Amino acid sequence: MRHLFQTQIKIGRPLNTANRYLSTRTADPLRILFCGSEEFSVASLEALHQEQLKDKESIASIDVLCKPGKYVGRGLKKVREVPIAAVTKKLSLPLHHADTFRGWHPPTNQGEPINLVIAVSFGLLVPPRILGAAKFGGLNVHPSLLPDFRGPAPLHHTLLSGSTSAGITIQTLHPERFDHGTILSQTSVEIPKPKSITVPELTNLMAPRGAEMLVQCIRDRLFVPPLQECDTRLLYGENPALRSAPKITPRDRQILWDTWTADDILRRHRVIGPLWSLATSSRPPDAQTKRIIWPSGFHLASESMSISLTSSSVGVPVITSADGVDGAIYIKTCDGQILKADQAKAEGAETTAASHMAVRNNMVNIYEEHQADHSHKAFWSPLS
Repeated sequence: MRHLFQTQIKIGRPLNTANRYLSTRTADPLRILFCGSEEFSVASLEALHQEQLKDKESIASIDVLCKPGKYVGRGLKKVREVPIAAVTKKLSLPLHHADTFRGWHPPTNQGEPINLVIAVSFGLLVPPRILGAAKFGGLNVHPSLLPDFRGPAPLHHTLLSGSTSAGITIQTLHPERFDHGTILSQTSVEIPKPKSITVPELTNLMAPRGAEMLVQCIRDRLFVPPLQECDTRLLYGENPALRSAPKITPRDRQILWDTWTADDILRRHRVIGPLWSLATSSRPPDAQTKRIIWPSGFHLASESMSISLTSSSVGVPVITSADGVDGAIYIKTCDGQILKADQAKAEGAETTAASHMAVRNNMVNIYEEHQADHSHKAFWSPLS
């Protein structure tokens, strides 16, 4: 039911929206505290600012809250601000910084308190103290069809899952949990070229759609009580198999050679790369484990090379003197494909030709010839 429903939805068409007909709802002029950080939040802030310029009786003020910049570079002398900060200054909006809400109090506008909090890609949970003080509570723009892909990295996990469609949800801010607010509006978005699109490209596609939905929510006053929640059973049924979207960690980049197919590995590198593996350096009892980073990723080997490595073991890299010119490494995946890596980097060293890195770090068993071709040399053991 879910697959059929999604394939019938056109790009950007409202898919699951509560109270769109209630355009006669009224509310005080909004004094908004906009909490943002990353690129995804920029479009929403810009759209709200444009709406304020068009209708100042609808939006009286917008204050922006973001995390402080971080010192980066040699000697930590430069400050790198989050993307929303530069946009806020460009729009001449009041800008506030906080990396925690402890001891922080929202600003006022001509003595009037904030009455709506909007958080988009912010990263901090807005506490009950602040939400409770805002007459209309809070709103959030989340780039998935909640409750699917709850979490801080929905776009990454949407692409990692191989989905051909994504979504936008407008929800209220829950005072205690991320992504558990009342769902007010949802839209499905078809992903163009799902086998090649990157996270930044998907962000650029989804952010304007989220901004449009947020502005429409403001115009329709969907945040004014009584709230009416979208019925997600229309999308997922009574007992949905929901997916989570936790923060991407270094462990997510470690290749599982015994379970990941070639497509899985190529997709992971595109979405969250560069990936890495652990390799054995030297023969026992002097064996050591070193991390290999694959900075340029992989691509499928030529047909002739794939045939010559058919008998290779899964996850055991092979170098070949026949391919010594470009210094590549070849690795068989669990689905029988042969991947070629042109570059590799031993942790703490510079990026070099992959086979050169392997030889330099004593990862290749030079004492045993590959059983299928004497020009091939394999690593001591499978990657992990």
